[in-house]
Amino acid sequence: MSEGRIALDDQRRLLLSGSLDHRSGPALRKAGQALLRTAGADVVVLDCTGVTHSSSVGLSLLLAFTRDARALGKQLRITGLPSDMSKIASVSGLDDVLALEPGIPA
Repeated sequence: MSEGRIALDDQRRLLLSGSLDHRSGPALRKAGQALLRTAGADVVVLDCTGVTHSSSVGLSLLLAFTRDARALGKQLRITGLPSDMSKIASVSGLDDVLALEPGIPA
């Protein structure tokens, strides 16, 4: 498994990738929070197509990033959520809280 990473691409999208677990979570949380501050758009896209594994930490990160974006007056749109994360979000009612973009295959 690859270590979790988050980066801002040249289109100002956040790219979340690798393994999201208790080892990678704290660093991803800090890095994502900082990147949200530097993303210039009012609507920031978080692309999760590169996520290879996620524990509950992954959904916790998405919730934290959503709160951070709102605190900055921005909207976070989440794309490419892996099917296992999407199913857990749906069962737990988080798909009503997270701005998940439909129609993007995981």
